[in-house]
Amino acid sequence: MTSTVTYIKEWQQALQNEISHLKKYGSNKFIVSNGRLLSSEGSFTYYFDTAFSLRIPVGSSIRLEWGGMKQGGRVLSSEGKGVIIALDQSLGDLISEATLFHDPWELLEQLIQRLDDIKKNKQKRLRVKKLMDPSMPAKHPAEKSKSNVHELVLRSKYNPVTFVWGPPGTGKTYTLARVAANKYFQEKRVLILSHSNQAVDVLISEISTFIKKKDRYHEGDVLRYGFNTGGLLAAHEAITTTQLLQKHDPHLADDKEKLLEERRHLKQDLARSFSKRDTDQLLELETKISRVLEKIRQKEIQFIKDAFVVGTTLAKAASDPAIFEKEFDVVILDEASMSFVPQAAFAASLGKRVIICGDFKQLPPIASSRDALVSMWLKEDIFHRAGVVDWVNDGKLHPHLFLLKEQRRMHPDISAFTNQCIYHSLVGDHESVQTSRNKIVEQAPFPQKASVLVDTSFTGAHCMSERTSHSRMNLWQALLSFQLIHESYASGLRSIGYVTPYRAQANLMELLLEDLYEKERVTADIIAATVHRFQGSERDVMVFDTVDSEPQTRAGMLLTGKDSERLINVAITRTKGKFVHVSNRSFIRKHVYNGKTLRQLVDHQERHLQTVGTREIGTWINHQHPRLQWMHAMKLEKVFHDIKNARMSIVISLPVRTVLSEQWIEKLCSRYKRVKLTVISGDEWLEVLPDQRLDESLSFPFIIIDQCLLWLGLPFEAARGVHPPFIAVRLDSHKVSESFLSQFFMKE
Repeated sequence: MTSTVTYIKEWQQALQNEISHLKKYGSNKFIVSNGRLLSSEGSFTYYFDTAFSLRIPVGSSIRLEWGGMKQGGRVLSSEGKGVIIALDQSLGDLISEATLFHDPWELLEQLIQRLDDIKKNKQKRLRVKKLMDPSMPAKHPAEKSKSNVHELVLRSKYNPVTFVWGPPGTGKTYTLARVAANKYFQEKRVLILSHSNQAVDVLISEISTFIKKKDRYHEGDVLRYGFNTGGLLAAHEAITTTQLLQKHDPHLADDKEKLLEERRHLKQDLARSFSKRDTDQLLELETKISRVLEKIRQKEIQFIKDAFVVGTTLAKAASDPAIFEKEFDVVILDEASMSFVPQAAFAASLGKRVIICGDFKQLPPIASSRDALVSMWLKEDIFHRAGVVDWVNDGKLHPHLFLLKEQRRMHPDISAFTNQCIYHSLVGDHESVQTSRNKIVEQAPFPQKASVLVDTSFTGAHCMSERTSHSRMNLWQALLSFQLIHESYASGLRSIGYVTPYRAQANLMELLLEDLYEKERVTADIIAATVHRFQGSERDVMVFDTVDSEPQTRAGMLLTGKDSERLINVAITRTKGKFVHVSNRSFIRKHVYNGKTLRQLVDHQERHLQTVGTREIGTWINHQHPRLQWMHAMKLEKVFHDIKNARMSIVISLPVRTVLSEQWIEKLCSRYKRVKLTVISGDEWLEVLPDQRLDESLSFPFIIIDQCLLWLGLPFEAARGVHPPFIAVRLDSHKVSESFLSQFFMKE
């Protein structure tokens, strides 16, 4: 059996290896401009303009690169669109533009220090041992349990460690908030932790609301400590340290605001014209601000001492002695499946009892290094490393694992797949979802259907790799997905998510939405992103675009690799009422074997008659967007009209061995004489009189006219592996056309 000290040493080494990797290869990178040397006393102090507020904590280590020079330093001030940094050596008086690198490895270094604290403390070591080896018998009286909340209260009273498995929509927030409130009613001190600010805000808001409903709320007893996302907690009075300070010491709060306002004005003056007087005044102001912040800090420490329930992030807890030097009766770690194992151990060390809550069927923690220790301890969650998942894989629940097993989010036609194939029939539907999602299900697209596979088989070989990132993208599926969003919006739905495994595809959809849907997004909640951004949220409609198709010869690792089940699970389970899966069924059948989740999803949807093929495209596209129009590829009047009206350029992709009709050749040759024709092809194409040829053979045809009008699916003769009905699509978008062309032409 591994000793706790051995675990800690391995964790510290894993964290150190990740830090080394980040320092060498990865950093948060910011462009800073108009750098001016403010002072050379002691260190070299520079002021830089920034495009947006950087939000780098004061005192953070940074690296500045200018030309071939690199210099380490730290942040003195980072407020508004300006940053003041102290460098070890001078880079001259004026710096036009430089790159500032900042990485959160300091957070990892602080975690290493906290692990040192645990090593020296026998009681903390024992708590970590029970977390990593939860083999002690369960002591709670299971027969007394009356509800989920009551059982979790009992478990966390009698057992040192309780794991809570909370699949999507099973009431995790509801349950944890009521357990925390119950402990508060017993005058226990509770610490709420999570890796994300949003998760902490949600739980603290829910706890406060519940306690107020019971009419047992006392100001200052529930405290949200550290940076919070704002909106959710604004409705609660005196729940954050800022709100409490404003109430208890308004003069100190006002002093802070006045000084910060003065600093903003001074920075604006500096940005307009550099002056030594302003510089000296600014540095003096920073000293005054530091004094006020120290007074506020003392107040905050008192707020924490007085509070019974404190909520903050794991990073804040590991860096702030006001938290990590304190002892709690119960620690609740939410979203534990996205936390590093050493973070979970640190959380457990802070309390007599710990509740570890998450879903090990959703996304794992993220680390960059490929080192073996990093993979073991920073890329897998505590549920796996403590052996809890092994029991589930053997068809049993660990004695200290409590499963929330009724989902209330998804329509049963959507949850049927995840309940059965991902949660092995351990999770079922609450009776309410049979009817509560019907209003969404009734709407277009596909009225009366909750789960639909839009099959893109035999529509062309459109999948390609983005030039710089090599992330996959598929313009055909992006346009089809936009149409699905448009149909949803037209039917009155306003909560819509577009999710994809690939960053390049998410960026392409974001570009489409920016350009074509600017007004609609003001009145609707429409987000396009990769799967990671969606964890923890939900939408009425989710469009899941898997991107992969010909001419690729294998499915991407994101859809078939070790974590693919978790990624696909998150994509599906964000949905409340309508899940639309855009996928190339024939490609998946050919390249993804039966045991993989994506193949199982496609087979499930086909088995349950949830598939819509290209033949049915005319039945569900009811609202042609003025700038995105779908039509039969044999009807050429409109494309020939666009070619005739071209004024600057025509770019046409003609895959090798294309045979163009005389009509096409004639239209291209009779273009306006100033129009530059560029042919992208492995063939010469002298017959169309090109001004330029790019010797590259793409797998699909397209035409871009005047860098604005994009025709996909034409010329039809150039398409490969396309079955009827033959569809073409016309997009009027300078942004998308320019971005798409950048895949083939370097900007001059």
